Amino acid sequence: MSKVHVIDHPLVQHKLAIVRDVRTGPKEFRELVDEIALLMAYEVTRDMALEDVEVETPIGIAHCRMISGKKIGVIPILRAGLGMVNGIVQLIPTAKVGHIGLYRDPETLQPVEYYCKLPTDIHERDLIVLDPMLATGGSAVAAIRFIKEKGGKNIKLMVLIAAPEGIAAVQAAHPDVEIFTAAIDERLNDHGYIVPGLGDAGDRLFGTK
Repeated sequence: MSKVHVIDHPLVQHKLAIVRDVRTGPKEFRELVDEIALLMAYEVTRDMALEDVEVETPIGIAHCRMISGKKIGVIPILRAGLGMVNGIVQLIPTAKVGHIGLYRDPETLQPVEYYCKLPTDIHERDLIVLDPMLATGGSAVAAIRFIKEKGGKNIKLMVLIAAPEGIAAVQAAHPDVEIFTAAIDERLNDHGYIVPGLGDAGDRLFGTK
């Protein structure tokens, strides 16, 4: 089964607590999600390959290491995943950004695709799929399947909060995909929301109901 990494850095946990708070408004919510994504990106990209290089400083030659040119792709699941993109591209400005549009049918709780636009060289890139919440896992499972059908191979899933049910669903469908999260919560309620979670991430990001 795929590995699950819980990023428990104090800054991530502190900001996540404020994000969960019902009193946190859309502006602060967006800023915090952006900041958490940036901090989490350090761990998600920890295994990027390095190569030895020589750099001329004002004093002499330094023997350094730099990323060995591996390409990155960032793929948010619309719409809530958009809130996590900027944090990553701040660190990796050369990353290409694709988009997958899915919504959850309120009756069946199953994902329905309405948009998919991915980089043409997706097969050459390390891919990071973004969604603040991993609830039932239906959207993540479907999004990863679409990416694989388009040729994507090296895929990681990055979420803020995961439910055990969502983790199990992704592991069952895509055991090769590593999952990175800042928290694993208790369970899902009857409406498919994570408990205690943070509510509807899309609504809180964009001020909608």
